[in-house]
Amino acid sequence: MLRFRTDHSAPPSSPYSPSVLGPHNAFASDSSTPPPKPPRKVPKTPHKASSSFFALGFFYQRLLFSIMLFPDFNMSQVLVLFKVGELVQVLDAPSLQDDFYLNLVDWSSQNVLAVGLGTCVYLWSASNSKVTKLCDLGPYDGVCSVQWTREGSFISIGTNLGQVQIWDGTQCKKVRTMGGHQTRTGVLAWNSRTLASGSRDRNILQHDMRVSSDFVSKLVGHKSEVCGLKWSCDDRELASGGNDNQLLVWNQHSQQPALRLTEHTAAVKAIAWSPHQSGLLVSGGGTADRCIRFWNTTNGHQLNSVDTGSQVCNLAWSKNVNELVSTHGYSQNQIMVWKYPSLAKVATLTGHSMRVLYLAMSPDGQTIVTGAGDETLRFWNVFPSMKAPAPVKDTGLWSLGRTQIR
Repeated sequence: MLRFRTDHSAPPSSPYSPSVLGPHNAFASDSSTPPPKPPRKVPKTPHKASSSFFALGFFYQRLLFSIMLFPDFNMSQVLVLFKVGELVQVLDAPSLQDDFYLNLVDWSSQNVLAVGLGTCVYLWSASNSKVTKLCDLGPYDGVCSVQWTREGSFISIGTNLGQVQIWDGTQCKKVRTMGGHQTRTGVLAWNSRTLASGSRDRNILQHDMRVSSDFVSKLVGHKSEVCGLKWSCDDRELASGGNDNQLLVWNQHSQQPALRLTEHTAAVKAIAWSPHQSGLLVSGGGTADRCIRFWNTTNGHQLNSVDTGSQVCNLAWSKNVNELVSTHGYSQNQIMVWKYPSLAKVATLTGHSMRVLYLAMSPDGQTIVTGAGDETLRFWNVFPSMKAPAPVKDTGLWSLGRTQIR
């Protein structure tokens, strides 16, 4: 069932208070140390705003407010600055697990969000807000990971029993089931031809849909559960992270890791490859580590590191600008946007009440969705488009519109 409701759980604390903009809109800004020039503003927005009654109201209130404050602005300038899309959207996600080692959210290139909730996978269209129940694994299994193919038509599902299932996301039909893992499959990663799966059994399997066997190769190197997997942008290298605190890099020429990076002191789930620089890899460590580390995989050298102060749960690099986003758990549950290579903080976003364990990015690279054990998915518009950079400001989030999955 899909229904909208308004959340009044947080008080306003900004110039954009309900007295000016209406009761459904509140933003907070940190202005204790104003910068020398206005920073890029990160609007807290959904990828596609709902056409609910308050969306237009919010737009026209901000439009009127802008005209009053800036009489020299023409209408085209105001429309660029304040879009109907600047509405925060929250999806209720009952049974979204608070488990650091799972990967339960992915956003396809066809603009469909997949979410694993308990034994089921749901699909949410960002274009029209339609929710579809893709599958139910039944009472004896559970969803541990989801990952779309790059073209966005098929989705892989890792299960608690160690299976990897392939589903046609358009037809909602199961295409194939593959075995090979002895226990839960918590992470999946597609390249252009094959699927890599990581498991609590410490192994990484590579599956080729063109052959009948369950897997074509097994990569053995981790001493504990594999919880992070990412292919490089050119498909030449696979990075894997594990609960053994290791970051391994594999290539196509060997079934032994080409690099074994051991500087992290906690589990490595967060991994991302730069789309801007070949061989640039970033990784994040768990609660005992809290660091984001940057690596040159050509020579294995660590380039830089930053202590974030919190467990690092996810990392994603913007394809539009040379920035990245990190999500965090204990103790601050924050989301942070960083410039590279300066590692200057662009924004710190708050709103989740539990660890921000899940992260996915929209096809246009502007919006991220985050998920947490508080059983919500929150949409944030954090990166500019390639053609029209947008400003960012350090702010918190309060839920305006809320939609429920199920």
